[in-house]
Amino acid sequence: MAEQTPPYWLLISVLFSSQPLTPALAMTLHEAAYDLYSRGEGSREVAGDLLSGRVTNLRKDMALGGIAGPAFEAEIETERGSGTVRFMLTRQGLEMMKAQPPASPARPKYLN
Repeated sequence: MAEQTPPYWLLISVLFSSQPLTPALAMTLHEAAYDLYSRGEGSREVAGDLLSGRVTNLRKDMALGGIAGPAFEAEIETERGSGTVRFMLTRQGLEMMKAQPPASPARPKYLN
């Protein structure tokens, strides 16, 4: 059985959101931010059934009480309208994501 992704509340800490965040929306933002963090990139577009917009790596570390991590901002458009989300990836979440083995691409099946 494949390992499951940790719950979003361990991976992302929302500092401000002008739109209500569902678990699926939070995971979409986390995936985009984690990809930016891993690659050292500045921003990227996100699009899907739930939202469209842009996630930006602020290239700062933030701390809120005992939670700390790299900061991000997203300008999003959802079915409820446009909004802004400011959030950080948690250090605990980053460690959990690094501990997971990378997903290997499926091998093509050949017909003979």
